[in-house]
Order: sequence, then structure tokens, then C-alpha cells
Amino acid sequence: MRLTRHSEGHRVGIGGWLRAAVLGANDGVVSTASLVIGVAAADASTPAIITAGLAGLVGGALSMAVGEYVSVSSQRDVEEADLEQERAELRDQPEHELHELTWLLTTKGMSMETARAAAHEMTEHDALGAHALEELGIRPGELARPMQAAVVSALAFALGAALPLLAIALSSVSTRMGITAAATLLTLTVLGAWSARLGGAPVGRAVLRVLLGGVIAMGLTAAIGYLFGAAVG
Repeated sequence: MRLTRHSEGHRVGIGGWLRAAVLGANDGVVSTASLVIGVAAADASTPAIITAGLAGLVGGALSMAVGEYVSVSSQRDVEEADLEQERAELRDQPEHELHELTWLLTTKGMSMETARAAAHEMTEHDALGAHALEELGIRPGELARPMQAAVVSALAFALGAALPLLAIALSSVSTRMGITAAATLLTLTVLGAWSARLGGAPVGRAVLRVLLGGVIAMGLTAAIGYLFGAAVG
């Protein structure tokens, strides 16, 4: 009988870029909205607010890119070091590694005889891949991707930051804070629901989480803007 792989549509494969995209977009929306609302609360002019917002967008996007690149590069360095160690052990201690793989398979419910046979077959097929997966929980061909994480984070941050910046730029002086706050909360709601659906998580909890963070951030920066604006004035 010929065996074929049954596709079940699991979401594990999108975890890396989804985390970077959600983190970047959420950070872009919340940090930029908080920045422009705080400056607006200090009674600054619209051009000054837009300048501050643009500076925050560019600086934040670059910061996210660098941060993600460094973080994910460190993760990849660890993965590659572990794989190199496995290569050396397979080269220098093949029998020991075979026994270790056999034991690992028995911990998953296989009998000793079945585990021993499976370990031999897995070693002949792809020794490094078998040990990397069973011992380290990683696949040699699916290591962390620093550049992907950096680009996704930067683009997501810029897109998220553009929304509150556009809202405050197109609003009148009397309505700019309210419209920006409303646009930000709406964006966070959509973002939270989208990320929850992609990740298969409860939508309500994800939305509440991002909304709460956004409200707190905008409220605090608005209070700071009012206080410092009044003091300067």
C-alpha cells in the first residue's frame, strides 16, 4: 500500500513570522498613538505632532528590525551550535547515539524492540535529523530566520504606526485626540482578532488583551502631555 501525507492545516509553521508581525504591528500602533496623543495633549501644533509621529515611526521600525535580528540571530546561533555538537557526537560516538535515540523512542511509548528497529532505520535515513528532532526539538532545515523576522517586524511596525499618524493628521484640532484614540482601538481590535484567528486562539481574550494595553498606554501619555503642557504654558 502506498502511503501519502495527510495535510491537516496545522498553524505551527507560521509561528515565527506571525509572532514578529503581531509584535511589530501592535508596537507600532500603540507606541505611535501614545506618542502623538501625548504631544497633542500638550497642545502642540499639528505639524509638530506629525513630525514627532514620523520620527517615532522611522525610529521604531528600525529599532524593531535590529532587535528582532539580534534576538533571532542569537537563537539561530544556539541551534547551529547544538546541531554541530550532534554531528560531532554522531561521528565520534555512533553506538552511544544509537542507544540514546532508542531510549528516547521508548519514552514515547515504543517497546524496546520496536524502538531499536526504528532507531536503526531513522539513523540510516537521516541520523542528524532524527537526533535533532528527538533530542533538541528542532529540524535542521527549519532553523530560526533572523532576516525574515527583522523585515517582517519593521514593515509591520511601520504599517501599524501609519494608522494613528494618519488619523491625527486628518483630524481637526478639537477632535484629533478622540478620533486618533478611536482609530487606534479599532485597529487593535482588528489586529487582536486577526492574530487570534491565525493562531487558533480565543478571539475575545486576544482582543481584550491588546485593548487594555492600548488604553493604559494612551491614557498615561495623555496625562503626561496635559501635565507638562500646563507646566510649560
